[in-house]
Amino acid sequence: MSTATPPILSVNAGALPLVHRLLAQAEWLGVTATEDPSGVTLIDAGLAARGSVSAGQLVAEICMGGLGEVGIATGGRHGWPQWLEVHSTQPVLACLASQYAGWSLAASKEETGGRKFFSLGSGPARALAAKEALFAELGYRDVSDCGVLVLEVDRLPPPIIIDKLLRDCGLQPDGLTLIITPTTSPAGTTQVVARVLEVALHRAHVLGFALADIAEGTASAPLPAPSPDGLVAMGRTNDAILYGGQVHLSVRGSDEAARNLAKHMPSRSSRDYGRPFAELFEAAGFDFYKLDPGLFAPAEVWVSNLDSGNTWHGGALDMGLLHRLWLQQA
Repeated sequence: MSTATPPILSVNAGALPLVHRLLAQAEWLGVTATEDPSGVTLIDAGLAARGSVSAGQLVAEICMGGLGEVGIATGGRHGWPQWLEVHSTQPVLACLASQYAGWSLAASKEETGGRKFFSLGSGPARALAAKEALFAELGYRDVSDCGVLVLEVDRLPPPIIIDKLLRDCGLQPDGLTLIITPTTSPAGTTQVVARVLEVALHRAHVLGFALADIAEGTASAPLPAPSPDGLVAMGRTNDAILYGGQVHLSVRGSDEAARNLAKHMPSRSSRDYGRPFAELFEAAGFDFYKLDPGLFAPAEVWVSNLDSGNTWHGGALDMGLLHRLWLQQA
């Protein structure tokens, strides 16, 4: 058991009641839970289990360490039936210290005894291991006897990856929960689109905006139907944010910094803007690092400066592109 002092806001402690709820409502939410031979809890939210949009909402809130809310709006806004809405009063911790998929987990064929494994881990357990340079910048590291990590993969992680997670997080097996959400599932599609606020926070960080000056965030994005094709599913979730994502950030500091953030954040500032993500990804040889980083941003942004009372707007939705990609004529 750790003797270090936990932070005032623990993302793993905040996520724990939501994990308990996911387990308690597993049958209703369409997920299943098992234990691996070591005693780690594995939650299937879309492999053999059917999963659901409601499960994806809850997984997204777990991913945010209990510091955010994810809801669904209906009514055919902008010609699309369902929109996810995300809000956090602690957006930096919720999105960057917890939700961001930044922990690279890989194992070779020799290490797995079969095929190689790769995933970007997201969720509160990242803050226990703090393997990413981002945590030094944030000045944050969690301390907890329990942790949860979300993996967007199409199979369960091999034992060598689970052993690494336990070691790096300093957890006993009964303290670790892994949630598997392939993007081809309803839960997987939902929890990825629910990263629309996180995408904005990451883009603000890349642009050099002072993260300590971001006070609150609200975001929305259209929720597409999941696709059984992995590339199509990935394309839809990214396009939902790049062409349909709307973000409102409340910040402090100078008007110049707030205005520049609204001007430079939207995805249309990217050289790759205007083409479907799946098409761009395939053209890049399925290498994320060959894509323009500026593409990973919401479509439309408002930035309100709480110190001056001024609000700036940048970008715009391109629902026409999404309708062409997602809608079939009846």
